[in-house]
Amino acid sequence: MLKGLDRYWRIFGTGLSFLAVGIGGVFIFPVFNVIVREPQRRKVLARNLIRLTFRGIARSMCAFGVFHYETTGLQQLERRGLLIVANHPTLIDIVFLMAFVPQADCIVKAGLWRNPFTRATVRAAGYIRNDDDGVGVIDDCVASLRDGGNLIIFPEGTRSTAAGSIHLKRGAAHIAVRARCNVTPVLIRCAPPMLVKGEKWWRLPDCSSRFTIDVKEDLDIRPFIAAADSEVLAARRLTAYLQRYFVEETHARAAA
Repeated sequence: MLKGLDRYWRIFGTGLSFLAVGIGGVFIFPVFNVIVREPQRRKVLARNLIRLTFRGIARSMCAFGVFHYETTGLQQLERRGLLIVANHPTLIDIVFLMAFVPQADCIVKAGLWRNPFTRATVRAAGYIRNDDDGVGVIDDCVASLRDGGNLIIFPEGTRSTAAGSIHLKRGAAHIAVRARCNVTPVLIRCAPPMLVKGEKWWRLPDCSSRFTIDVKEDLDIRPFIAAADSEVLAARRLTAYLQRYFVEETHARAAA
């Protein structure tokens, strides 16, 4: 009975955290957008507010016993102009990264710009809108990095499958090559799995999950550019390398 109560308590904590995001999008950021009119100042303030909010959400979910987490290498993220590339096993990976990364930028699906619960938030923060215009999105990402933004990319394009297989798309590599920006890899692991692709958010495991967030040393992209005849070929080879890198590192962590 106590085990069942614990699970319902964790479901309640998870739902409350998601509700907080919706409340911010419906009540706080619409007012914020009216009060702060200058776009650059609004973007900086909004990203700071989102970072603080997501830190609070992560801590509250820990307090509810939904999960616990440990981190390594967070000092690597206290820089500007980073291209942060991470695997994507759960729905709340972005919560962790937004909580840890100063002035974080990200690519947002066009639907979230129309969603009444999120459109005011993403507009305030000036996130990059993905309208399925690959060239335009890459241009916006390069501009963000050159402006000192810290760009978070999940190169799988969606959450990993329940089996944990990783299949990367080339977008992150194209951005790295175009911007001449090294890649900062982040490895995320969650055991037992929760909030995975294809599962309802309330279907939590029988016990608290443990997240490990491991920020690795930067990957130098210059050898890929120097060895290729074109940016397209460099991006293709960099994608293949990142694919092997994430698969090997993820399996190594799982075996540890």
